[in-house]
Amino acid sequence: MEEKNKKAAPGRVTMITLGCAKNLYDSEKVLGGLAGAGVEVAHDTEPRPGDTVIVNTCGFIRPAQEESIDTILSLAEARRRGRIRRLIVMGCLVERFADTLQQEIPEVDHWIGANKTDEVIQRLISRPLDNWHHHLLRRPLTPRHYAYLKIAEGCDRPCAFCAIPQMRGRFRSRPIEELVQEARRMADQGVRELIIIAQDTTYYGLDIYGKRRLADLLQAIADIAPLQWVRLHYAFPTGFPMEVLEVMRRHPKICNYLDIPLQHVATPVLQRMRRGMTEEKTYQIIDTIRQKNPDIAIRSTFLVGFPGETEDDFQRLLRFIETTRLDRVGVFTYSHEEGTHAFQYADDVPEEVKESRAAALMETQRTISYEKQQALIGRRLPVILDHREENGWIGRTEYDSPEVDNEVWLPAAVEAAPGDFLTVHITAADEYTLTAMPV
Repeated sequence: MEEKNKKAAPGRVTMITLGCAKNLYDSEKVLGGLAGAGVEVAHDTEPRPGDTVIVNTCGFIRPAQEESIDTILSLAEARRRGRIRRLIVMGCLVERFADTLQQEIPEVDHWIGANKTDEVIQRLISRPLDNWHHHLLRRPLTPRHYAYLKIAEGCDRPCAFCAIPQMRGRFRSRPIEELVQEARRMADQGVRELIIIAQDTTYYGLDIYGKRRLADLLQAIADIAPLQWVRLHYAFPTGFPMEVLEVMRRHPKICNYLDIPLQHVATPVLQRMRRGMTEEKTYQIIDTIRQKNPDIAIRSTFLVGFPGETEDDFQRLLRFIETTRLDRVGVFTYSHEEGTHAFQYADDVPEEVKESRAAALMETQRTISYEKQQALIGRRLPVILDHREENGWIGRTEYDSPEVDNEVWLPAAVEAAPGDFLTVHITAADEYTLTAMPV
């Protein structure tokens, strides 16, 4: 094995990305920086002999950790056998378990933690990064017509179940000017839908401007001419800046869509989770959001089986789902993670109870989703086309984010291209798919 500290031309660099959209964004930055320096790059393809392979890992919960470790071990064996030239592992898993990983998998050439995309690039090229404006260089890994824009890094929230502050550090906003510059560049490259992400988008600006400025940022991005949709993800309920809803309601480019992970509703569970919310406040924020923007689609995620969650706590959550009738819902079962505040609690909800509660919640939401979808039959809605399959086109309304939400099906005979916007007439619906014809 070649000396690890020796810098040599990397050959082709193949990136493998695991985890969330925020990780995908980081991979785009690494590949963009390398490609900008003249390095041949590839993503999620079978490595060729002589390739340098970078694995961007997820360390959030146990299943994600296991997937990351399995991927690393497979590539470490390829590295040991000389089937790849170099192996670099980056991201959240490294930030959490670097010491153990280095001891147990010596075949890895470099372990690089989260928030260090520059270091990954610098390991592989000789060109200095100073004054290079490499923050503008991205190699998009999404379809050409939509992209993610990460507006901040880290998180200051003390949620008991979450290790993200340990892995990603304190919350750090990026300046509005820099974000607008990047958004404009993406729009010039063909992006028509920009999805705003961070660990906590609603905290944006507080650290560098002394106040929350998410509304200002959304307005500035939506003013970029080629963009047609701007979508907001990962809003934290505590301290939510209601002025965002006013901008959303006024500006036609900002989708009437809000991803606001609530996690639970029962006050005892929320207190143990350290969410800064109560059951009453949770109902209030949903009511307020809908009063300010009646046309909004609300997406949320919930965590069942948290330590101490009683059957009564879960029934309160179920009633909340039935009462508020959120538009989009995801559910996860609690994972007992070492290093989190919740690790001091007994993991006292049996796995089979966690799974049954998750299934019951999703069954309730499935009925709600079916009823809401049925109510759309006969309406005319704008959709964006994502891709064409053998039997038809798959698109989305403004109420749906890619990969996680509902879809719209149109006949294959429709003459269009991915990224096109069409006005369609909804003719049929099931729980998660609308059938439509172009108007």
